[in-house]
Amino acid sequence: MNAPTLCQDEYEVLSALVPLAGRRIVELGCGDARLVRGVLQRHPDCRVTALEVDAVQHARNLAAPPTPGLSFVAGGAEAVPTPDASFDLALMLKSLHHVPIPAMGRALAEAARVLVPGGLLYVSEPVYDGGLNDIVRLYNDEGTVRAAAQAALEEALAHGPWTEIVQHRFAQPVRYADFAEFERRMLRPSFATYTLDDATVERVRAAFMPHCGPDGAAFERPLRVRLLRREAT
Repeated sequence: MNAPTLCQDEYEVLSALVPLAGRRIVELGCGDARLVRGVLQRHPDCRVTALEVDAVQHARNLAAPPTPGLSFVAGGAEAVPTPDASFDLALMLKSLHHVPIPAMGRALAEAARVLVPGGLLYVSEPVYDGGLNDIVRLYNDEGTVRAAAQAALEEALAHGPWTEIVQHRFAQPVRYADFAEFERRMLRPSFATYTLDDATVERVRAAFMPHCGPDGAAFERPLRVRLLRREAT
């Protein structure tokens, strides 16, 4: 199997798969909303509603300089506070596996509810593989939740109003200047629910440092995109 294409900015993948001009977009689990800000810079006729369940990140989003066309809403993917058929495109960017497993089906049903017939759901999920994954799973093993996310998509396709349009794999280059940056970004994000002790941090440091050279540590994060169309019922 060929190695996945490297892509620094996921906008390139999204825009190649989905016509974006004039779209009403909802992002479910937006984080810092970097990608949709880029969408709006290129397509100012779009309108984006960005949901974030983490209160700390949501407050940061509200405090950041406003982006025309972008509005933030506190909430989770399993209960989207908008009317039916409000959007043309729903985005879940590395967020489905963060939804509690029992609520993943509800989140995909909510995506169907808020999309117009013919609307698209773009889901990108990290693949459980690679050097970065080997380090992260020492303190936050996502093997179960990532598999559950894919199973929830299969269940939604089998029983929901969905047709899968395409699957696509790519990889994002990721770089950390040193372990301190890795620790700040990856071990201690505001949404973390895991508990770290000194021994765990040292195990992670020991696994990280062989990747680190004069220019920092570079990894490739493999990702899988699934694009679904919401059919009329």
